[in-house]
Amino acid sequence: CTGNGICKCRVCECFPNFTGSACDCSLDTTPCMASNGQICNGRGTCECGTCNCTDPKFQGPTCEMCQTCVGVCAEHKDCVQCRAFDKGEKKETCSQECMHFNMTRVESRDKLPQPGQPDPLSHCKEKDVDDCWFYFTYSVNSNGEANVHVVE
Repeated sequence: CTGNGICKCRVCECFPNFTGSACDCSLDTTPCMASNGQICNGRGTCECGTCNCTDPKFQGPTCEMCQTCVGVCAEHKDCVQCRAFDKGEKKETCSQECMHFNMTRVESRDKLPQPGQPDPLSHCKEKDVDDCWFYFTYSVNSNGEANVHVVE
């Protein structure tokens, strides 16, 4: 019963907050809570403590990542700026607010990932606090991990 129940006559009797034939399905919705306080950002259902996103544009552990939505670049520019260049509005709070993606530095724009890969990809060109352009890509893989490639 995966440690979440007691086996009686070859049938699992689950402890509170667990269900399923092997008590392997948590009824706890805490892992599905999005930053706006909604279960799965209001764009999915919480099944066994995991979001099943029903809106195909949204993905990620709480259905909050949207690759094709306008603003994916603007939304992440402050975090990319502080992680890559140690400056910008989130410089002081970078380690708390900006660790939600894997970051890879590349030498030049032609070394950035290109469209045609299996993961949805956003190409971004944003201005930094010094009024200089910087370039990065933002993608989410099938495991829901966000990956950023930024030009040095």
